[in-house]
Amino acid sequence: MVGLRHGAVIDLSGVAMALPLPPWRPLIRSAQQREGRSPAARWLQLATVALDGTPRVRTLVFRGWGGPDQLDLLTDSRSAKALELERQPAIEICWLMPKAKQQFRLRGVWQPSGVDAAPERQRHWQQLSPAGRALWAWPAPGRPWQPSDPFVEQLSAEAEIPEHFQLLRLQVERVEQLDLGQHPHLRQSWRRDEQWNALRLRP
Repeated sequence: MVGLRHGAVIDLSGVAMALPLPPWRPLIRSAQQREGRSPAARWLQLATVALDGTPRVRTLVFRGWGGPDQLDLLTDSRSAKALELERQPAIEICWLMPKAKQQFRLRGVWQPSGVDAAPERQRHWQQLSPAGRALWAWPAPGRPWQPSDPFVEQLSAEAEIPEHFQLLRLQVERVEQLDLGQHPHLRQSWRRDEQWNALRLRP
């Protein structure tokens, strides 16, 4: 079988088949729909471990799904975050959607993007707004400010994709949901083994 993005595979006969979604995916989608156009539907927090062993947390933008259980983010490979992920690829995401009264925590491993990820990088690059693409034309983040630093405001989709435009794909291995809209609160987790096994927890 040959893998495709968005949860599809091609069998030996060349017929595309959809893979089943994990049980937690529809719950996230439903919570996003309840958030509407709120930034909370796309903004999430990424926890990493710094090179000195201390914790770090940052807000990133959800960029879609690379597969049934693969969550896509974008980052700058020149950033401290990228170095931290190379050293310690295990990460956790916390995604709070207040209107939906839902919190999701997704734990897994960062998958480095190789040469075969070029089409996916291209797809994400094209989906960015001109202002969003411009961020990757800025000087390396986290360095001392210089008055002469160039900060462009727009970048076209035809511009060459910078080498430091990095696809961050999380292979999800465990998910925990906290539903604050029920009494008592509903807390449940799923662990990725051969299939997704669910367990209800005390809130």
